[in-house]
Amino acid sequence: MVHVAAWKKDLVSEIVQDMMENPVVAIVDMHGIPGQQIQSMRAGLRAHAQLKMTKNNLMLLALDEAAKQKPGIEKLKEAVHGQCAIVTTDIDPFKLYKKLEATMTPAPAKPGDIAPMDIIVYKGPTPFGPGPIIGELQKLGLPAFIDAGKIAIKKDTPLVKAGEPIPANVAAMLPKLDILPMIVGMDLRVAFEDGVAYGPETLNIPEGYYSSMFATAASNAFALAVSVAYPTKETIRTLVTKAFRETMALSISAAIPTRENIEILLAKADSQMLAVASASGYTNENIAARLSLAAKVAVAAPAAGTSAPAEQKVEQEVEQVSEEDAAAGLSALFG
Repeated sequence: MVHVAAWKKDLVSEIVQDMMENPVVAIVDMHGIPGQQIQSMRAGLRAHAQLKMTKNNLMLLALDEAAKQKPGIEKLKEAVHGQCAIVTTDIDPFKLYKKLEATMTPAPAKPGDIAPMDIIVYKGPTPFGPGPIIGELQKLGLPAFIDAGKIAIKKDTPLVKAGEPIPANVAAMLPKLDILPMIVGMDLRVAFEDGVAYGPETLNIPEGYYSSMFATAASNAFALAVSVAYPTKETIRTLVTKAFRETMALSISAAIPTRENIEILLAKADSQMLAVASASGYTNENIAARLSLAAKVAVAAPAAGTSAPAEQKVEQEVEQVSEEDAAAGLSALFG
């Protein structure tokens, strides 16, 4: 029988206990995170989560053991590879993802790291004064020259394309140029809760995404209900007001007199009478005076900001009508 060190058994038991006591278990990628930064991240999680780093085979043993009491948790085994850790917490997977995303910070590149983006040195001054370092910059292919007492780069120069390994000499120079191309932090690979494993593609939801989606859906549903005249508690006031407005417009267009539209019809008829009188040349003292007054009002209206003609006021008036008044108006028009 193979002897297993007592500390390994104790560590596996401790991890299993953490997984039993917390509803959420996650595997996080720890690749490239400096030890000091790991300690800082661990401290930031301590209030709501426990982070355990150990050999991958011990984490796999712990998951197998935990699966006996928490079926489905063995799904996390696929994510145990490379440099990783187990996080156990009472934070739901979505909040945990956001919390871990906040740990991401820029970091210098190491030789052989894969560039996450195009690494470009942009034209302009560098932090360096004249000296031997200008030769090092030129060896990297950077068009360096002396400008106003500083070493400067003549034009934007790409050094490494995204997806390519970063050479050792480039990795050594980038921090001196204040270029930190790598992003390091606890990258969540998968989280498990209530029998379901959540990947980052599921957990990466923008802030306010669902509230915005529901607001849009509610707005579209309301507009559709009003468009098809579907009565509900939410749409009835708008539907009655819309019906009153359309009915009023129809009655005015067809010249059907009612208590609600008689003033508008008379004003419209009077306006049309004056237009006919003006066009035909017919006049008397009363009409002449009114035509003269109308001409003065028309000239003064743009400067004074006067309101539209009487028949155009219907739209404004209807917007302020109450549900009861609108219903009464419909009854008077067609009752």
